[in-house]
Amino acid sequence: MAKKDLYEILGIDKSASDDDIKKAYRKLAITLHPDRFANATAQEKKEAEEKFKEINRAYEVLSDKEKRANYDKFGNEDGSAGFAGGAGAGGFEGGFGGFEDIISSFFNGGAGFGRRNPNEPKQGEDIHVKINLTFEEAYNGVTKTIRLNRDEPCSSCKGTGAKDASAIRVCPYCKGTGTVRKNQQTLFGQQVVQTPCTNCGGKGRTITEKCVTCRGMGFTRKEANVKVNVPAGVDNGVSMTLRGEGHNGQNGGPKGNLVIAVGVAQSEKFKRVGNDLYMDLPIGFYDIANGCEITIDTIKGEAKCKIPEATQSGTKIRLKGYGMKVLQKDLYGDLYVVVKVETPKGLSSKQLKLLKAFEDSLSDSQYPQLKKCKKGGLFSK
Repeated sequence: MAKKDLYEILGIDKSASDDDIKKAYRKLAITLHPDRFANATAQEKKEAEEKFKEINRAYEVLSDKEKRANYDKFGNEDGSAGFAGGAGAGGFEGGFGGFEDIISSFFNGGAGFGRRNPNEPKQGEDIHVKINLTFEEAYNGVTKTIRLNRDEPCSSCKGTGAKDASAIRVCPYCKGTGTVRKNQQTLFGQQVVQTPCTNCGGKGRTITEKCVTCRGMGFTRKEANVKVNVPAGVDNGVSMTLRGEGHNGQNGGPKGNLVIAVGVAQSEKFKRVGNDLYMDLPIGFYDIANGCEITIDTIKGEAKCKIPEATQSGTKIRLKGYGMKVLQKDLYGDLYVVVKVETPKGLSSKQLKLLKAFEDSLSDSQYPQLKKCKKGGLFSK
């Protein structure tokens, strides 16, 4: 039977870098880990063992620059001398010293690879809150005080969880290392594996008498008030992060963050689109026909809005700089005043006659759109 190509076994091509080779092997090693075949059939276990031998063999050759060069040139790692059936050809010894060392070289810890050191500093958890602002608060910016409960280092034990220093002892089982080694039967035979010490939880120390304040936790839940400066121009759905205002870290790790979701109430008067604002301006028939200047209340204060004569309903008039403040910049969007011509209701018969006389007095040139519709045959009076 022809030998399988080592590159194909790892699922890579001949141009793969050293890092590509390592990643490919790592991925396959995880897939073929004995824990995944604990409940497998004898046939499945045998097939997994054979596949692992193949990827081990491929990695041993391709991860060594000299062997890889020989393989690429001669088809074997020993060059023109051919394969001599070295230790790496049939078992797991190779250049690693067994299956345990192979896994350890990638995952730091044998059969328990991927397990984090319980003594390493760990950042505290984030706290998520939501604050609600009025439309005006979002425009002007505001300072809010958030009341929350968060984990703080215990003031009595300074985070140790022990009553005092004399209550902290070196774990007698692991001798302070946090790990223990034991024999374990695996798919590949008897192996010595390293696992966290169950007596101390991998910390290497035990507490004989817990702190009465935190009950051995090392932290207590306390109420805190945090001031938040919300910048002007913030929009609905924006998130703000205050670093170091979250829960207490572990083993000297940093505190978590306070993540704030901002909600902004809708305005009854303004509609926001980005940094621009829109508002409707109802206006009577005479003012729209004659043209006028109207003082309007904007979110920035009073402003003059000039309405040219014969302005059509739906026309947008731009007031530059009267929109929303641009976040973190000394700029403002614009305000668009949307003209809404209001048709009078409940006219008396006298008013209707006056309106009819006025209508009859108009020429076609004064009704250009209406004239166009009549000529196009869209309707007739």
